[in-house]
Amino acid sequence: MISATVPINENFRLEALKSLDILDTESQKEFDEITALAAYICDTDVALISLVDSDRQWFKSKHGIVTCETPRKNSLCSHVVLQPDAPLIIKDTRKDPRFNAEPIFLEGRPVIFYAGIPLLDTNNFALGSLCVMDSKPRVLNKKQLDSLNSLAKQVIVLFELNKRNKDLQLIHNILEEKNKSLREFARVISHDLKTPLANIITSTDLLKLKLGDKLDEESLEYFKYIKISSFSMSSYISDILEHYESDSLLQNKPEEFYLNNLLKEITNLLSVKSNFDIHFPKHDPLLDCNKLALKQILFNLIVNSIKYNDKEEVVISIEASEDESYFYFRITDNGMGIPNDKLDSIFELFKTANTTDKDGNKGNGIGLSTVKKLIEKQGGSIKVTSKEKVYTTFEFSIKKH
Repeated sequence: MISATVPINENFRLEALKSLDILDTESQKEFDEITALAAYICDTDVALISLVDSDRQWFKSKHGIVTCETPRKNSLCSHVVLQPDAPLIIKDTRKDPRFNAEPIFLEGRPVIFYAGIPLLDTNNFALGSLCVMDSKPRVLNKKQLDSLNSLAKQVIVLFELNKRNKDLQLIHNILEEKNKSLREFARVISHDLKTPLANIITSTDLLKLKLGDKLDEESLEYFKYIKISSFSMSSYISDILEHYESDSLLQNKPEEFYLNNLLKEITNLLSVKSNFDIHFPKHDPLLDCNKLALKQILFNLIVNSIKYNDKEEVVISIEASEDESYFYFRITDNGMGIPNDKLDSIFELFKTANTTDKDGNKGNGIGLSTVKKLIEKQGGSIKVTSKEKVYTTFEFSIKKH
């Protein structure tokens, strides 16, 4: 066989090939199905997805052989990249002056028939070929040749998808590292800020006690404002830390537990007052999921139902159901409600409904963002419906394990 010369754009062609990051990767079902189909359509012994490297041809997929690569200087596919505008079809290598100098063998079998379709990327660089070969002379009809061309285009599509998936995975890994750094930053900052805030609150109380009746009404208001602001900032810092540490909750393994027992734990933490009426599900379901993550979700939603309620009697109703794939939960309260124009944004980080709670404090838009994050990380979704001054209902799902 006459060794193929090197294409004039060889450096750029090799750069394009390397950029796919596909050489020496594991076999993939999608590519193997293409070579099997190519061999079936053309009725040949062998079909290959061959990529022409600098000194070898490497087979991303092979049907009919087990060899992974062969030297480039002895390859028929290296001739395909020389003429990327047309397929290379050799009915009988023994009669072709380019290849009849000596017999061509692959795994001990003679290569008599060969048909290679150039694999052209988006910049028209020939990366290699989709080829079929046989140990006896053959002729491809128009339908077979058209089918090979179509399959070659699908190979390129798969190459591009593989590249995009790897790029996305790389971006994901980079973002994950940044998130880890951000979580650590939030933890350190939260700790370092909460200590001086506690000192401010304590010092304010001590100063107020020391000055006693020397303070007029205006001064007392200032002291009150300092204390309220300090508590508000402390709560804000805690919520930020909770948001960035919520991922750790997702590492907990699923466990079996009764929902109403979990709800009792939550209401005990909240020290529910006598004017609170919280209805648990009549049918106490047995759940099998991430208990701590669900506890955080329900805790945040119930706290919201209590904080944003201006009625003399707070009524909260909790329902649960399930199907083969999901657990479903619904929490309805008789509180202030949410304006219609805010329903689509309340789950965004730092976005609020611009309303104050029953104590006159304004939310920070972190709690519901954390809830949404925990739910979606467990394969579920959440939605809200509301009517101002009447009710708010949160409905969410969690995918079963």
